[in-house]
Amino acid sequence: MKTYSTRAVDHPPAGRGGLPEDSRPSGMLRGVGEEAGHAGMTAQEIAQAVRSGRLSAGEVVEAALARARAAEDLNFLITLDEAGARAAAGRLDALLRSGGDPGPLAGVPVVVKDNILTEGLLTTAASRSLASFVPPLDATVVARLRRAGAVIIGKSNMDEFGMGSSNENSAFGAARNPWDRSRVPGGSSGGSAVAVAAGVVPLALGTDTGGSVRQPAAFCGVVGFKPTYGVLSRFGVIAFASSLDQVGVLGRSGSDVELAMMALAGPDPRDATSLPDNAFGTRQANGLEGVRIGVVTELSGEGNDPEVLEALGGTVAALEGLGAEVEEAELPASRYGIPTYYLVATAEASSNLSRYDGITYSRRIGENARGQAAVTMMSRGLTLGSEVRRRILMGTYALSAGYYDAYYGKALRVRRLISDDFERAFESFDLLLTPTTPGPAFPIGERSEDPLSMYLTDIDTCLPSLAGLPAISVPAGFTDQGLPCGVQLIAPPLGDSRLLRVAKALEEKAGAGFAPLAG
Repeated sequence: MKTYSTRAVDHPPAGRGGLPEDSRPSGMLRGVGEEAGHAGMTAQEIAQAVRSGRLSAGEVVEAALARARAAEDLNFLITLDEAGARAAAGRLDALLRSGGDPGPLAGVPVVVKDNILTEGLLTTAASRSLASFVPPLDATVVARLRRAGAVIIGKSNMDEFGMGSSNENSAFGAARNPWDRSRVPGGSSGGSAVAVAAGVVPLALGTDTGGSVRQPAAFCGVVGFKPTYGVLSRFGVIAFASSLDQVGVLGRSGSDVELAMMALAGPDPRDATSLPDNAFGTRQANGLEGVRIGVVTELSGEGNDPEVLEALGGTVAALEGLGAEVEEAELPASRYGIPTYYLVATAEASSNLSRYDGITYSRRIGENARGQAAVTMMSRGLTLGSEVRRRILMGTYALSAGYYDAYYGKALRVRRLISDDFERAFESFDLLLTPTTPGPAFPIGERSEDPLSMYLTDIDTCLPSLAGLPAISVPAGFTDQGLPCGVQLIAPPLGDSRLLRVAKALEEKAGAGFAPLAG
Protein backbone atom coordinates (compact mmCIF):
# COMPACT_ATOMS: atom_id res chain seq x y z
CA MET A 1 0.00 0.00 0.00
CA LYS A 2 1.33 3.42 -0.95
CA THR A 3 2.40 5.65 1.96
CA TYR A 4 1.08 9.19 2.19
CA SER A 5 1.91 12.14 4.41
CA THR A 6 -1.00 13.25 6.61
CA ARG A 7 -0.08 16.85 7.37
CA ALA A 8 -2.82 18.59 5.40
CA VAL A 9 -5.66 16.61 6.92
CA ASP A 10 -5.05 17.83 10.47
CA HIS A 11 -8.03 19.92 11.55
CA PRO A 12 -7.98 22.87 13.95
CA PRO A 13 -10.05 22.61 17.11
CA ALA A 14 -13.63 23.79 16.74
CA GLY A 15 -14.69 27.27 17.76
CA ARG A 16 -17.86 29.27 17.18
CA GLY A 17 -19.53 28.12 13.98
CA GLY A 18 -17.24 25.09 13.75
CA LEU A 19 -13.80 26.73 13.37
CA PRO A 20 -11.70 29.12 15.41
CA GLU A 21 -12.20 32.72 14.35
CA ASP A 22 -8.88 32.96 12.51
CA SER A 23 -9.49 29.86 10.37
CA ARG A 24 -13.03 30.41 9.19
CA PRO A 25 -13.44 31.31 5.49
CA SER A 26 -13.06 34.97 4.72
CA GLY A 27 -16.62 35.03 3.41
CA MET A 28 -18.22 33.50 6.50
CA LEU A 29 -20.42 36.00 8.26
CA ARG A 30 -19.83 36.83 11.89
CA GLY A 31 -22.47 38.22 14.16
CA VAL A 32 -25.51 38.12 11.86
CA GLY A 33 -28.01 35.90 13.64
CA GLU A 34 -25.40 34.39 15.95
CA GLU A 35 -26.87 36.01 19.04
CA ALA A 36 -30.09 34.07 18.38
CA GLY A 37 -28.21 30.80 17.95
CA HIS A 38 -29.01 30.45 14.24
CA ALA A 39 -25.59 30.74 12.58
CA GLY A 40 -23.62 27.52 12.43
CA MET A 41 -26.60 25.34 13.33
CA THR A 42 -26.99 22.13 11.39
CA ALA A 43 -30.17 21.35 9.47
CA GLN A 44 -31.03 18.74 12.08
CA GLU A 45 -30.62 21.24 14.91
CA ILE A 46 -32.74 23.85 13.15
CA ALA A 47 -35.54 21.39 12.41
CA GLN A 48 -35.55 20.13 15.99
CA ALA A 49 -35.61 23.69 17.37
CA VAL A 50 -38.49 24.72 15.12
CA ARG A 51 -40.50 21.57 15.79
CA SER A 52 -40.05 22.00 19.56
CA GLY A 53 -41.00 25.68 19.47
CA ARG A 54 -37.61 26.87 20.73
CA LEU A 55 -37.24 28.82 17.47
CA SER A 56 -39.86 29.92 15.00
CA ALA A 57 -39.44 29.31 11.29
CA GLY A 58 -39.77 33.07 10.85
CA GLU A 59 -36.79 33.76 13.12
CA VAL A 60 -34.60 31.22 11.33
CA VAL A 61 -35.52 32.51 7.88
CA GLU A 62 -34.99 36.17 8.81
CA ALA A 63 -31.49 35.33 10.06
CA ALA A 64 -30.70 33.42 6.85
CA LEU A 65 -31.97 36.30 4.69
CA ALA A 66 -29.81 38.74 6.67
CA ARG A 67 -26.75 36.54 6.15
CA ALA A 68 -27.52 36.28 2.42
CA ARG A 69 -27.76 40.07 2.08
CA ALA A 70 -24.50 40.53 3.97
CA ALA A 71 -22.74 38.08 1.63
CA GLU A 72 -23.79 39.76 -1.62
CA ASP A 73 -20.17 40.40 -2.58
CA LEU A 74 -19.70 36.64 -3.05
CA ASN A 75 -22.25 36.81 -5.93
CA PHE A 76 -23.58 33.36 -5.01
CA LEU A 77 -27.27 34.11 -5.65
CA ILE A 78 -29.11 35.04 -8.82
CA THR A 79 -32.41 35.58 -7.00
CA LEU A 80 -33.04 36.20 -3.29
CA ASP A 81 -36.73 35.46 -2.62
CA GLU A 82 -37.36 37.37 0.58
CA ALA A 83 -41.14 37.66 0.20
CA GLY A 84 -41.59 34.01 -0.74
CA ALA A 85 -39.35 32.80 2.08
CA ARG A 86 -41.18 34.89 4.68
CA ALA A 87 -44.56 33.66 3.43
CA ALA A 88 -43.43 30.02 3.58
CA ALA A 89 -42.05 30.49 7.11
CA GLY A 90 -45.32 32.10 8.18
CA ARG A 91 -47.31 29.13 6.90
CA LEU A 92 -45.03 26.74 8.78
CA ASP A 93 -45.40 28.65 12.04
CA ALA A 94 -49.19 28.72 11.61
CA LEU A 95 -49.18 24.96 10.99
CA LEU A 96 -47.15 24.40 14.17
CA ARG A 97 -49.53 26.55 16.21
CA SER A 98 -52.44 24.43 14.98
CA GLY A 99 -50.68 21.21 16.01
CA GLY A 100 -49.78 20.10 12.49
CA ASP A 101 -46.64 18.25 11.41
CA PRO A 102 -44.24 20.65 9.66
CA GLY A 103 -42.04 17.87 8.26
CA PRO A 104 -38.50 16.60 8.89
CA LEU A 105 -36.85 19.77 7.51
CA ALA A 106 -39.10 22.15 9.42
CA GLY A 107 -37.93 25.73 8.92
CA VAL A 108 -34.57 24.76 7.40
CA PRO A 109 -33.48 27.50 4.94
CA VAL A 110 -32.30 26.09 1.63
CA VAL A 111 -30.82 27.48 -1.59
CA VAL A 112 -31.68 25.82 -4.92
CA LYS A 113 -29.49 25.88 -8.04
CA ASP A 114 -30.96 28.07 -10.76
CA ASN A 115 -31.46 25.26 -13.28
CA ILE A 116 -34.06 23.56 -11.05
CA LEU A 117 -37.62 24.79 -11.61
CA THR A 118 -39.33 26.75 -8.84
CA GLU A 119 -42.96 27.69 -9.38
CA GLY A 120 -43.42 31.44 -9.68
CA LEU A 121 -39.73 32.14 -9.06
CA LEU A 122 -37.28 33.22 -11.77
CA THR A 123 -35.23 30.28 -13.10
CA THR A 124 -32.54 31.28 -15.60
CA ALA A 125 -29.93 28.48 -15.65
CA ALA A 126 -27.55 31.50 -15.51
CA SER A 127 -28.25 32.19 -19.19
CA ARG A 128 -29.41 35.30 -21.03
CA SER A 129 -31.63 33.01 -23.10
CA LEU A 130 -33.83 32.38 -20.02
CA ALA A 131 -33.36 35.76 -18.34
CA SER A 132 -37.11 36.23 -17.78
CA PHE A 133 -38.30 32.61 -17.44
CA VAL A 134 -40.68 32.05 -14.52
CA PRO A 135 -41.72 28.37 -14.32
CA PRO A 136 -45.37 27.40 -13.86
CA LEU A 137 -44.45 24.44 -11.62
CA ASP A 138 -41.93 23.05 -9.17
CA ALA A 139 -39.37 20.39 -9.97
CA THR A 140 -40.14 17.19 -8.08
CA VAL A 141 -37.18 17.69 -5.72
CA VAL A 142 -38.35 21.23 -4.96
CA ALA A 143 -41.91 20.05 -4.26
CA ARG A 144 -40.51 17.42 -1.89
CA LEU A 145 -38.33 19.99 -0.14
CA ARG A 146 -41.34 22.18 0.46
CA ARG A 147 -43.42 19.21 1.65
CA ALA A 148 -40.66 18.34 4.13
CA GLY A 149 -40.87 21.84 5.62
CA ALA A 150 -37.75 23.40 4.07
CA VAL A 151 -37.89 27.09 3.12
CA ILE A 152 -36.30 28.13 -0.17
CA ILE A 153 -34.66 31.53 0.24
CA GLY A 154 -33.14 31.90 -3.22
CA LYS A 155 -31.71 30.52 -6.45
CA SER A 156 -27.96 30.07 -6.69
CA ASN A 157 -25.46 31.23 -9.28
CA MET A 158 -23.98 28.59 -11.59
CA ASP A 159 -22.16 27.99 -14.85
CA GLU A 160 -24.60 28.56 -17.71
CA PHE A 161 -26.75 25.44 -18.27
CA GLY A 162 -24.36 23.59 -15.94
CA MET A 163 -21.48 23.82 -18.41
CA GLY A 164 -18.36 24.69 -16.48
CA SER A 165 -16.05 23.84 -13.61
CA SER A 166 -15.52 27.27 -12.06
CA ASN A 167 -18.81 29.24 -12.03
CA GLU A 168 -17.18 31.78 -14.35
CA ASN A 169 -19.51 30.90 -17.26
CA SER A 170 -22.51 32.67 -15.75
CA ALA A 171 -24.39 35.49 -17.45
CA PHE A 172 -24.58 37.03 -13.96
CA GLY A 173 -20.84 37.03 -13.30
CA ALA A 174 -18.57 34.70 -11.40
CA ALA A 175 -19.36 33.57 -7.86
CA ARG A 176 -16.46 33.86 -5.42
CA ASN A 177 -14.96 31.35 -3.04
CA PRO A 178 -15.60 32.38 0.60
CA TRP A 179 -12.17 31.09 1.67
CA ASP A 180 -10.45 33.42 -0.82
CA ARG A 181 -12.52 35.84 -2.87
CA SER A 182 -9.90 35.91 -5.63
CA ARG A 183 -10.53 32.21 -6.35
CA VAL A 184 -13.31 30.24 -8.00
CA PRO A 185 -15.80 28.26 -5.90
CA GLY A 186 -15.91 25.49 -8.50
CA GLY A 187 -18.77 24.62 -10.80
CA SER A 188 -21.21 24.31 -12.04
CA SER A 189 -23.01 24.34 -8.65
CA GLY A 190 -20.66 26.99 -7.29
CA GLY A 191 -23.31 29.27 -5.84
CA SER A 192 -24.88 26.43 -3.86
CA ALA A 193 -21.49 25.44 -2.42
CA VAL A 194 -20.78 29.06 -1.43
CA ALA A 195 -24.20 29.36 0.27
CA VAL A 196 -23.30 26.44 2.55
CA ALA A 197 -19.63 27.29 3.06
CA ALA A 198 -20.37 30.92 3.94
CA GLY A 199 -22.86 29.87 6.60
CA VAL A 200 -25.94 31.31 4.88
CA VAL A 201 -27.83 27.99 4.78
CA PRO A 202 -27.04 24.48 6.04
CA LEU A 203 -28.28 22.74 2.88
CA ALA A 204 -28.41 23.49 -0.84
CA LEU A 205 -29.44 21.67 -3.98
CA GLY A 206 -27.17 21.44 -7.00
CA THR A 207 -26.96 19.29 -10.10
CA ASP A 208 -24.09 17.00 -10.99
CA THR A 209 -23.33 15.96 -14.57
CA GLY A 210 -19.59 15.30 -14.43
CA GLY A 211 -18.80 16.50 -10.92
CA SER A 212 -20.75 19.74 -10.58
CA VAL A 213 -21.74 19.08 -6.96
CA ARG A 214 -18.63 17.28 -5.76
CA GLN A 215 -15.98 19.57 -7.26
CA PRO A 216 -17.35 22.84 -5.77
CA ALA A 217 -17.89 21.00 -2.48
CA ALA A 218 -14.17 20.20 -2.42
CA PHE A 219 -13.16 23.76 -3.38
CA CYS A 220 -15.42 25.25 -0.69
CA GLY A 221 -14.81 22.72 2.09
CA VAL A 222 -18.31 21.22 2.41
CA VAL A 223 -19.95 17.85 1.75
CA GLY A 224 -21.23 17.23 -1.79
CA PHE A 225 -23.28 14.13 -2.63
CA LYS A 226 -24.29 12.73 -6.03
CA PRO A 227 -26.69 9.77 -5.70
CA THR A 228 -27.04 6.73 -7.92
CA TYR A 229 -28.56 7.71 -11.26
CA GLY A 230 -32.33 7.52 -10.82
CA VAL A 231 -32.52 7.82 -7.02
CA LEU A 232 -33.56 11.49 -7.25
CA SER A 233 -36.08 12.65 -9.83
CA ARG A 234 -34.85 14.84 -12.69
CA PHE A 235 -38.35 16.10 -13.51
CA GLY A 236 -38.18 19.89 -13.64
CA VAL A 237 -34.39 20.06 -14.02
CA ILE A 238 -33.22 21.96 -17.09
CA ALA A 239 -31.37 19.36 -19.15
CA PHE A 240 -27.69 19.46 -20.06
CA ALA A 241 -26.75 15.81 -20.70
CA SER A 242 -29.69 13.59 -19.84
CA SER A 243 -27.83 10.30 -19.32
CA LEU A 244 -25.49 12.01 -16.85
CA ASP A 245 -27.49 14.75 -15.10
CA GLN A 246 -28.41 14.17 -11.47
CA VAL A 247 -29.68 16.34 -8.65
CA GLY A 248 -27.23 16.43 -5.75
CA VAL A 249 -27.12 17.78 -2.21
CA LEU A 250 -24.52 20.04 -0.57
CA GLY A 251 -24.36 20.35 3.19
CA ARG A 252 -22.20 21.00 6.21
CA SER A 253 -22.21 17.37 7.28
CA GLY A 254 -23.01 13.88 6.11
CA SER A 255 -25.84 13.73 8.64
CA ASP A 256 -27.52 16.80 7.14
CA VAL A 257 -27.14 15.44 3.62
CA GLU A 258 -28.68 12.16 4.77
CA LEU A 259 -31.63 14.04 6.30
CA ALA A 260 -32.23 15.81 2.99
CA MET A 261 -31.92 12.60 0.98
CA MET A 262 -34.52 10.87 3.15
CA ALA A 263 -36.96 13.63 2.17
CA LEU A 264 -36.02 13.83 -1.52
CA ALA A 265 -35.53 10.23 -2.67
CA GLY A 266 -38.24 8.09 -4.18
CA PRO A 267 -39.85 7.15 -7.49
CA ASP A 268 -41.45 9.75 -9.73
CA PRO A 269 -43.79 8.71 -12.56
CA ARG A 270 -42.99 11.96 -14.37
CA ASP A 271 -39.32 10.96 -14.78
CA ALA A 272 -38.76 7.91 -16.98
CA THR A 273 -35.26 7.46 -15.52
CA SER A 274 -36.49 7.46 -11.93
CA LEU A 275 -36.00 4.13 -10.15
CA PRO A 276 -39.31 2.40 -9.40
CA ASP A 277 -38.67 1.97 -5.67
CA ASN A 278 -37.16 4.21 -3.02
CA ALA A 279 -33.66 2.83 -3.38
CA PHE A 280 -31.99 5.24 -0.97
CA GLY A 281 -32.40 2.90 1.99
CA THR A 282 -32.32 3.54 5.70
CA ARG A 283 -29.79 5.06 8.05
CA GLN A 284 -26.90 2.84 9.03
CA ALA A 285 -24.52 2.65 11.97
CA ASN A 286 -21.33 4.65 11.58
CA GLY A 287 -18.75 1.94 12.32
CA LEU A 288 -16.39 0.91 9.51
CA GLU A 289 -14.96 -2.31 10.92
CA GLY A 290 -14.11 -4.61 8.01
CA VAL A 291 -15.19 -2.20 5.25
CA ARG A 292 -12.87 -2.68 2.26
CA ILE A 293 -11.78 0.54 0.54
CA GLY A 294 -9.63 0.76 -2.59
CA VAL A 295 -7.49 3.84 -3.35
CA VAL A 296 -7.57 4.21 -7.15
CA THR A 297 -3.94 4.03 -8.26
CA GLU A 298 -4.41 5.82 -11.59
CA LEU A 299 -5.92 8.87 -9.87
CA SER A 300 -3.77 9.15 -6.74
CA GLY A 301 -0.31 9.88 -8.11
CA GLU A 302 1.26 12.09 -10.75
CA GLY A 303 -0.84 15.07 -11.78
CA ASN A 304 -2.14 15.82 -8.29
CA ASP A 305 -1.04 18.72 -6.13
CA PRO A 306 1.20 17.38 -3.31
CA GLU A 307 -1.09 18.88 -0.69
CA VAL A 308 -4.08 17.10 -2.20
CA LEU A 309 -2.17 13.82 -1.88
CA GLU A 310 -1.38 14.69 1.72
CA ALA A 311 -5.09 15.18 2.35
CA LEU A 312 -5.79 11.84 0.68
CA GLY A 313 -3.19 10.21 2.90
CA GLY A 314 -4.75 11.70 6.00
CA THR A 315 -8.10 10.26 5.00
CA VAL A 316 -6.54 6.84 4.45
CA ALA A 317 -5.09 6.97 7.96
CA ALA A 318 -8.43 8.05 9.41
CA LEU A 319 -10.28 5.24 7.63
CA GLU A 320 -7.79 2.67 8.86
CA GLY A 321 -8.17 4.07 12.36
CA LEU A 322 -11.90 3.45 12.09
CA GLY A 323 -11.34 -0.20 11.21
CA ALA A 324 -11.54 -0.05 7.43
CA GLU A 325 -9.19 -2.14 5.29
CA VAL A 326 -7.51 0.13 2.71
CA GLU A 327 -5.55 -1.15 -0.28
CA GLU A 328 -4.78 -0.04 -3.82
CA ALA A 329 -7.33 -0.53 -6.59
CA GLU A 330 -7.06 -0.23 -10.36
CA LEU A 331 -9.32 1.38 -12.96
CA PRO A 332 -7.30 0.97 -16.17
CA ALA A 333 -9.85 2.74 -18.40
CA SER A 334 -9.90 5.82 -16.16
CA ARG A 335 -7.40 7.57 -18.46
CA TYR A 336 -10.16 7.75 -21.07
CA GLY A 337 -12.61 9.39 -18.68
CA ILE A 338 -12.20 13.03 -19.76
CA PRO A 339 -12.47 12.49 -23.55
CA THR A 340 -15.35 10.06 -23.08
CA TYR A 341 -17.22 12.40 -20.80
CA TYR A 342 -16.77 15.44 -23.01
CA LEU A 343 -17.94 13.55 -26.09
CA VAL A 344 -21.03 12.08 -24.44
CA ALA A 345 -21.95 15.25 -22.56
CA THR A 346 -21.50 17.65 -25.48
CA ALA A 347 -23.40 15.38 -27.87
CA GLU A 348 -26.36 15.24 -25.51
CA ALA A 349 -26.09 18.99 -24.89
CA SER A 350 -26.24 19.63 -28.63
CA SER A 351 -29.53 17.75 -28.77
CA ASN A 352 -31.04 19.15 -25.56
CA LEU A 353 -30.20 22.77 -26.30
CA SER A 354 -31.56 22.71 -29.86
CA ARG A 355 -34.89 23.90 -28.41
CA TYR A 356 -33.34 27.27 -27.49
CA ASP A 357 -33.85 28.68 -30.95
CA GLY A 358 -35.58 31.99 -30.23
CA ILE A 359 -38.72 30.78 -31.99
CA THR A 360 -40.30 27.88 -30.11
CA TYR A 361 -38.42 28.51 -26.85
CA SER A 362 -36.09 30.99 -25.12
CA ARG A 363 -35.50 34.69 -25.69
CA ARG A 364 -35.91 35.94 -29.24
CA ILE A 365 -33.41 38.35 -30.78
CA GLY A 366 -33.70 39.95 -34.21
CA GLU A 367 -37.41 40.57 -34.68
CA ASN A 368 -36.68 42.11 -38.08
CA ALA A 369 -34.41 39.30 -39.25
CA ARG A 370 -35.60 37.56 -42.40
CA GLY A 371 -36.34 33.88 -42.06
CA GLN A 372 -36.18 31.27 -39.33
CA ALA A 373 -32.48 30.57 -39.83
CA ALA A 374 -31.54 34.23 -39.34
CA VAL A 375 -33.66 34.53 -36.19
CA THR A 376 -32.16 31.34 -34.73
CA MET A 377 -28.60 32.38 -35.53
CA MET A 378 -29.03 35.77 -33.91
CA SER A 379 -30.91 34.45 -30.88
CA ARG A 380 -28.50 31.64 -30.13
CA GLY A 381 -25.43 33.70 -30.95
CA LEU A 382 -26.38 36.59 -28.68
CA THR A 383 -28.02 34.81 -25.75
CA LEU A 384 -25.78 31.75 -25.27
CA GLY A 385 -22.36 32.17 -23.69
CA SER A 386 -19.09 31.18 -25.35
CA GLU A 387 -18.64 27.92 -23.40
CA VAL A 388 -22.19 26.78 -24.18
CA ARG A 389 -21.67 27.57 -27.87
CA ARG A 390 -18.35 25.70 -27.83
CA ARG A 391 -19.94 22.58 -26.35
CA ILE A 392 -22.88 22.68 -28.74
CA LEU A 393 -20.46 22.85 -31.67
CA MET A 394 -18.35 20.00 -30.27
CA GLY A 395 -21.42 17.83 -29.74
CA THR A 396 -22.97 18.62 -33.10
CA TYR A 397 -19.72 17.66 -34.82
CA ALA A 398 -19.52 14.38 -32.86
CA LEU A 399 -23.07 13.51 -33.94
CA SER A 400 -22.73 14.56 -37.56
CA ALA A 401 -22.94 12.14 -40.48
CA GLY A 402 -19.63 10.46 -41.13
CA TYR A 403 -18.28 11.17 -37.64
CA TYR A 404 -20.89 9.56 -35.36
CA ASP A 405 -19.20 6.16 -35.12
CA ALA A 406 -15.71 7.61 -34.85
CA TYR A 407 -16.60 9.91 -31.95
CA TYR A 408 -19.94 9.50 -30.15
CA GLY A 409 -20.28 5.80 -30.93
CA LYS A 410 -16.75 5.07 -29.75
CA ALA A 411 -17.31 7.14 -26.60
CA LEU A 412 -20.32 4.99 -25.72
CA ARG A 413 -18.22 1.85 -26.09
CA VAL A 414 -15.46 3.26 -23.87
CA ARG A 415 -18.12 4.30 -21.36
CA ARG A 416 -19.01 0.63 -21.13
CA LEU A 417 -15.35 -0.24 -20.49
CA ILE A 418 -15.24 2.28 -17.64
CA SER A 419 -18.36 0.75 -16.11
CA ASP A 420 -16.83 -2.72 -16.44
CA ASP A 421 -13.70 -1.51 -14.60
CA PHE A 422 -15.84 -0.32 -11.71
CA GLU A 423 -17.77 -3.59 -11.65
CA ARG A 424 -14.53 -5.58 -11.38
CA ALA A 425 -13.15 -3.28 -8.69
CA PHE A 426 -16.28 -3.67 -6.59
CA GLU A 427 -15.81 -7.43 -6.58
CA SER A 428 -12.88 -6.76 -4.22
CA PHE A 429 -13.86 -3.50 -2.53
CA ASP A 430 -16.92 -2.01 -0.87
CA LEU A 431 -15.89 1.56 -1.77
CA LEU A 432 -13.28 3.35 -3.88
CA LEU A 433 -11.34 6.44 -2.82
CA THR A 434 -9.80 9.22 -4.95
CA PRO A 435 -9.01 12.92 -4.60
CA THR A 436 -12.09 14.94 -5.58
CA THR A 437 -9.96 17.33 -7.63
CA PRO A 438 -6.26 17.35 -8.61
CA GLY A 439 -5.71 20.66 -6.82
CA PRO A 440 -7.41 23.27 -4.64
CA ALA A 441 -9.48 26.18 -5.94
CA PHE A 442 -7.62 28.18 -8.59
CA PRO A 443 -7.66 31.97 -9.16
CA ILE A 444 -10.53 33.50 -11.11
CA GLY A 445 -9.49 33.91 -14.74
CA GLU A 446 -6.50 31.56 -14.55
CA ARG A 447 -8.02 28.91 -16.85
CA SER A 448 -10.65 30.89 -18.72
CA GLU A 449 -8.63 30.92 -21.95
CA ASP A 450 -7.51 27.29 -21.65
CA PRO A 451 -10.57 25.01 -21.96
CA LEU A 452 -8.55 21.78 -21.79
CA SER A 453 -6.96 22.80 -18.49
CA MET A 454 -10.44 23.60 -17.17
CA TYR A 455 -11.87 20.27 -18.37
CA LEU A 456 -9.08 18.34 -16.61
CA THR A 457 -10.50 19.55 -13.30
CA ASP A 458 -13.19 16.87 -13.79
CA ILE A 459 -10.73 13.97 -14.15
CA ASP A 460 -11.74 12.34 -10.85
CA THR A 461 -15.43 13.19 -10.74
CA CYS A 462 -16.49 12.34 -14.30
CA LEU A 463 -15.84 8.60 -13.88
CA PRO A 464 -18.67 7.71 -11.46
CA SER A 465 -20.97 9.96 -13.50
CA LEU A 466 -20.26 7.94 -16.65
CA ALA A 467 -21.06 4.74 -14.74
CA GLY A 468 -24.14 6.15 -12.96
CA LEU A 469 -22.59 5.46 -9.55
CA PRO A 470 -23.14 7.31 -6.27
CA ALA A 471 -20.22 9.42 -5.06
CA ILE A 472 -19.53 11.88 -2.28
CA SER A 473 -16.89 14.55 -1.67
CA VAL A 474 -15.95 15.09 1.96
CA PRO A 475 -13.63 17.74 3.43
CA ALA A 476 -10.10 16.43 4.01
CA GLY A 477 -8.06 19.31 5.37
CA PHE A 478 -6.40 22.47 4.12
CA THR A 479 -3.42 23.57 2.08
CA ASP A 480 -0.71 25.85 3.48
CA GLN A 481 -2.68 28.76 1.97
CA GLY A 482 -5.75 27.77 3.97
CA LEU A 483 -7.69 26.40 0.99
CA PRO A 484 -9.90 23.34 1.51
CA CYS A 485 -9.13 19.94 -0.02
CA GLY A 486 -11.65 17.17 -0.58
CA VAL A 487 -11.59 13.44 -1.19
CA GLN A 488 -14.13 11.42 -3.14
CA LEU A 489 -15.68 8.12 -2.13
CA ILE A 490 -17.48 6.02 -4.76
CA ALA A 491 -19.90 3.16 -4.10
CA PRO A 492 -21.51 0.46 -6.27
CA PRO A 493 -25.00 1.13 -7.65
CA LEU A 494 -27.47 1.86 -4.83
CA GLY A 495 -24.65 2.06 -2.29
CA ASP A 496 -25.72 5.61 -1.42
CA SER A 497 -26.34 4.97 2.28
CA ARG A 498 -22.95 3.29 2.55
CA LEU A 499 -21.25 6.50 1.41
CA LEU A 500 -23.07 8.59 3.97
CA ARG A 501 -22.19 6.06 6.64
CA VAL A 502 -18.48 6.58 5.90
CA ALA A 503 -18.86 10.37 5.73
CA LYS A 504 -20.52 10.40 9.15
CA ALA A 505 -17.83 8.13 10.61
CA LEU A 506 -15.06 10.43 9.35
CA GLU A 507 -17.02 13.38 10.65
CA GLU A 508 -17.26 11.94 14.15
CA LYS A 509 -13.57 11.01 14.18
CA ALA A 510 -12.40 14.46 13.08
CA GLY A 511 -14.91 16.38 15.19
CA ALA A 512 -16.46 19.69 14.20
CA GLY A 513 -13.44 20.59 12.07
CA PHE A 514 -14.36 17.92 9.50
CA ALA A 515 -17.07 20.01 7.86
CA PRO A 516 -15.67 23.55 8.16
CA LEU A 517 -18.89 25.22 9.28
CA ALA A 518 -20.62 22.34 11.07
CA GLY A 519 -22.37 23.42 14.23
